[in-house]
Amino acid sequence: MQNAKNKLGMLKSELEMRISGKKISVNRPEPIVADIEVFPYKKRMDPMDAVDALIDGHFVLIVDYYSSGLAVLSELKKHLEKKYPDQTFRGQREFRTAYKELSNKLLLHITNNKLTVRKSPEIGWLKDLYPDFTEFLLPYPQVQGLNSSWQWYDKGIFVPVLDRKIHPFFGTYFPTRFEHVKVFEKWLDRYKGDKKSAIDVGTGSGILSFQMLKHGFEKICATDNNPNAIIGLSKSLSKTKLESKIELQFGDLFAQNNTKSDLIVFNPPWLPASYNPEGLDGAIYYEKDLFPRFFAEAKKHTKINGRVVILFSNLAQITNQKEGHPIEKELAEGGRFEKELLLHKKVRSASKNTKRNQNWRQEEMVELWVLKLL
Repeated sequence: MQNAKNKLGMLKSELEMRISGKKISVNRPEPIVADIEVFPYKKRMDPMDAVDALIDGHFVLIVDYYSSGLAVLSELKKHLEKKYPDQTFRGQREFRTAYKELSNKLLLHITNNKLTVRKSPEIGWLKDLYPDFTEFLLPYPQVQGLNSSWQWYDKGIFVPVLDRKIHPFFGTYFPTRFEHVKVFEKWLDRYKGDKKSAIDVGTGSGILSFQMLKHGFEKICATDNNPNAIIGLSKSLSKTKLESKIELQFGDLFAQNNTKSDLIVFNPPWLPASYNPEGLDGAIYYEKDLFPRFFAEAKKHTKINGRVVILFSNLAQITNQKEGHPIEKELAEGGRFEKELLLHKKVRSASKNTKRNQNWRQEEMVELWVLKLL
């Protein structure tokens, strides 16, 4: 494997940008460019041989058809389902952790921005995210992620409350269910407060910011600690007339923002982390200190008559009865905010096509909390 020379012009335009004087770089699946020993796998072989090699700690390289990798992953799932039969929420998480560790040792070869195996998908991200490499390896699940992300980006996702599509950049959180944005839309319809400024904390694909602009907010500061979200939104906004109305800031929570706003909106992760969340897991699982830090900062950034709106869920409570509710804890002990309003919306039933046991979804409700300063 050889590392190609950097194409600096493309690298800067595609993978880097400056926000508030700071250079940020896009996160991408790490290319494997070192020479490593691999177990080559072809379609005519027994997929369990590849699974055994993965379990023994070896890398497995798919060398013929893209579908050969799917066969190995299918066999790996069957093996792990026997090892992790527990169908509870916790049991399924253990299964997914084991699957992630082993499946990422299954590799594909990329040359000149294309997969070398036959009958493989065309993935635009291979060109956009790796202009500085001509040859490298990637784990098969990472390629699957790049492929599905490219499909979402290329085709777009229709967002009902915006009545248009968004095109989420790779590695950026976007919703596949819209109950929480619908309840936010309902609240915005009735909102009578000032609309001079708002802060969208952890903006992701920018949907909440777009909703607020739709409802007449004059200026929005959208923050995110995911560089892909900031880079992707910057590229998207540059093609519209909204660029002057949304200020992007890269950083944790309120980033470099030092002003007070009429409205602060926060759609945090809904589940407590049992490990240090990385990548998009950071949009799903929150660390223990997230909410205390958010509320301490939110108090500094809320105008006297301003409001803080948090979009949350009872998911943690219905999947782990011992888990406390971080917003309820703040209201009871924080001494900074009081509840003005709490709206609920039932989550639609799980898709009939899903193979996961999601009976708990029958009890899931999204929540919209409206808080004001004490």
